[in-house]
Amino acid sequence: MSTSRENRLRVAIQKSGRLSERSLDLLKNCGLQFARSKDKLFWYGKDFPVDLLLVRDDDIPRLLLDGVCDLGFVGENIAMEVMLERNGGEGLRPLRQLGFGQCRLCIAVPEDMDITDSAELEGKRIATSYPALTRHLLDKKGINTEIVELAGSVEIAPGLGTADAISDLVSTGTTLRANHLRELEVLFESQASLYGRDGAISTQRQLLLDRLLARLEGVMQASESKYVMLHAPRNALEKITELLPGVEHPSIMPLEGTDRIAIHAVCGETVFWEHLEALKAAGASAILVLPVEKMLA
Repeated sequence: MSTSRENRLRVAIQKSGRLSERSLDLLKNCGLQFARSKDKLFWYGKDFPVDLLLVRDDDIPRLLLDGVCDLGFVGENIAMEVMLERNGGEGLRPLRQLGFGQCRLCIAVPEDMDITDSAELEGKRIATSYPALTRHLLDKKGINTEIVELAGSVEIAPGLGTADAISDLVSTGTTLRANHLRELEVLFESQASLYGRDGAISTQRQLLLDRLLARLEGVMQASESKYVMLHAPRNALEKITELLPGVEHPSIMPLEGTDRIAIHAVCGETVFWEHLEALKAAGASAILVLPVEKMLA
């Protein structure tokens, strides 16, 4: 297998933080194995021509825009901030949301501030670590504010008198409550996503990208799916199929010497206890729900 740069994909992921471990697990579940460099910032793909760069999260979209990397695992809020900062919101192409790292960019105000709508922030100071994204989203609403850019500890700005409100990432809201702030409005919903660059790439790299995306899609589908096996009366097949979440055409096998059948199906939606109880009430028995390790459509 050729080791030239042209015949390999370079992928940037966060070197540490809330997205790092989940991104690595996802790639490993795609069957990728890596040899690490001494500084542990470059990992060489051993059995699939994909190499990793482990970098700061806000460097990932910049490396993509500069052509250093082909793909990046990064939060949508970071990608949008860098694109707005450098390219007016263009330059990167979202390929797949990854289902983890969910958060929201929110406007928050002091608990004792008498304000109920973001329009009332007109002319006020908003502290944030996401100045380009915050300004873009408020401009779309027609709200003119003064953006106070802070690198961190945004939540203390109102208490220090350096801002009237903040625009910051929120997951649970605990930090806001600890600083006597309340959410006023969600500006942007975000999660980890896989991004590529806009524009054409070589045929060889496109083939590698398609293979990687197929594996990634299979892993994502498997993580969201369950394999269900059960026995049921043949005349209950239509009802059973309706009750199985995310199933159109289950596999049917006759049970020898009876009027019952075995039904096997991959459920593309979450299987809850309520589903199992409904299946049992419809005549199903010996119901098994198993995890799906890999899928390839």
